[in-house]
Amino acid sequence: MPTASVSKTERINLRLDAASKQRLERAALLEGQTLSRYVLGTALMRAEQVISEHETMVLSRRDAEVFFDRLADPPAMSAELSAALEEHGRRVDSR
Repeated sequence: MPTASVSKTERINLRLDAASKQRLERAALLEGQTLSRYVLGTALMRAEQVISEHETMVLSRRDAEVFFDRLADPPAMSAELSAALEEHGRRVDSR
């Protein structure tokens, strides 16, 4: 099955000491990859982990129950919340 080719036009340059490069080359060799493929693959895996850690919220069972209970039966809107929503409407253009 043919695969779509992706144009690779972007570059990243980095400087490192000889020992660090040798370590990366050894790891790449052990994985049967080129140095570039190893560094890119490793960096992308770590990037996904970091993004997930920052964009995912994990709730305890108790907190999840409280959250869903509030969604199902929200508390009455306070005057402060009503004022905040009105202020938000005045300040934020949500087009």
